[in-house]
Amino acid sequence: MNMQHEHLYQAMVSHDDRFDGHFYIGVSSTGVYCRPICRVRTPKRENCTFYTTPAQAETAGFRPCLKCRPELSPQTLDNTFQKDTIISSIIQLEDQGEIDFSISALAKKLNITERHLRRITLEQLGTTPSNFILTRRLLRAKKLLTETPLSIAHIALISGFGSLRSFNTHFKSRYRLTPSALRKPPSTQNRAADNSPEITIQLLLQYRPPYDWLQLIDFLQHRSIQGVEHIEGQSYIRTVSLSVKGESYNGWLQIQPHKNKDNTLTVELSESLAAIIPILLRKLEHQFDLHAEPSLISNQLNFLARNNPGIRLPGSFDGFEMSVRAILGQQITVKAAHTLAKRFAQAFGKPIKTPLTSLTTLFPSPQRVAGLSIDQIASLGIISKRAQTIISLAQSICKDEISLQPTAHPEQTIAALEKLAGIGPWTAHYIAMRALHWPDAFPHTDLGVMKALKEKRPKQTLLLAEKWRPWRAYAVMHLWESLKQEK
Repeated sequence: MNMQHEHLYQAMVSHDDRFDGHFYIGVSSTGVYCRPICRVRTPKRENCTFYTTPAQAETAGFRPCLKCRPELSPQTLDNTFQKDTIISSIIQLEDQGEIDFSISALAKKLNITERHLRRITLEQLGTTPSNFILTRRLLRAKKLLTETPLSIAHIALISGFGSLRSFNTHFKSRYRLTPSALRKPPSTQNRAADNSPEITIQLLLQYRPPYDWLQLIDFLQHRSIQGVEHIEGQSYIRTVSLSVKGESYNGWLQIQPHKNKDNTLTVELSESLAAIIPILLRKLEHQFDLHAEPSLISNQLNFLARNNPGIRLPGSFDGFEMSVRAILGQQITVKAAHTLAKRFAQAFGKPIKTPLTSLTTLFPSPQRVAGLSIDQIASLGIISKRAQTIISLAQSICKDEISLQPTAHPEQTIAALEKLAGIGPWTAHYIAMRALHWPDAFPHTDLGVMKALKEKRPKQTLLLAEKWRPWRAYAVMHLWESLKQEK
């Protein structure tokens, strides 16, 4: 008997949340594959085969369980999805709809050979590039068919299929049922958060517990930009403006804990954003740290995380927006930073009509800010030095000299940021911590961090933090939280 598989079987029997996303179980007696947390009757050991990814399970001929829904499974922080830039780039390109099934075209986009691409995906994902992409698209379609009233043709397009015929063929071949069998009836369409006539789309996102949602929401509230984003109760709402493949998409979204499902968040978004659902969900997964593994992180942080293992690392929905807010907040009070950020957004952003009175403004893009003058920004009460820093950052992004996407190389990005006048180690690491969602970012000169550690020397602070690698950014969140608890 394979002892590793025996341990996996026991994890499945116990429905342990810690293993969710780490492996999947193909059940020969039913022909389906499940998450280890699945609550259906436990299959016999001899009927179980174990896989590391859904693509592996589907390649072996299993179809996804309709009960536990593998498409909702959180990813893992210790797998190749997070560590390998090639896999991360494939996921990002696929989310943006920039991949067809031509392996040669994909290899060219990634600037690698076809042979290297096949080797990487086989080694790290256990399947071919085309099969990995097809599985992602089919699971995305399954999610949309299950959760939304969107038409099947629209879902096929959103999911990345070139035609309805191609979608139907692949879906029936893999899942042995038609897309219409999973349709959500049109009568279940949702109304906007304020019950206005606007039609909205609702989706589910899941995570591993524990999760201190209130702590994260409080963190975001203190750094929010009025008119662009707002916290109401336990809900985070914001405007959205994205340009994808030459098309502009404007709208709004809301995310909050699900009222009836454990470890689940509900996302509500305006119908105008339907075409970019994959991109939006990916952004929210990063912003709200939905792939975190609390047990793994807590073990490394030890006593620091003992009182609250559910603290997450807040990312950002938009890296440029978050970075501007960070620059505006340098060496001034929180209240003053709120005021300047609001002025900046209203002066250079665009107005938007939404059914939510608190959402009125689209944050300006890097392209818009790159063309501003120092005087234009300074007229808002922002000092000229900060104005120049913001413009320089926008210009660097427009020239592709800096990327504030989670797929960017963190240390290279930090080095590039520090070359800009007005951005020092603290700001660069803070941006890496949130915009890039780098778990090992550590602004060691932060006064709060040093106060919590009772250490006045930044170099010594760095040495103390060595034991927390590669989760130093989570340590920062715990240290900041400890100061709040002392008050």
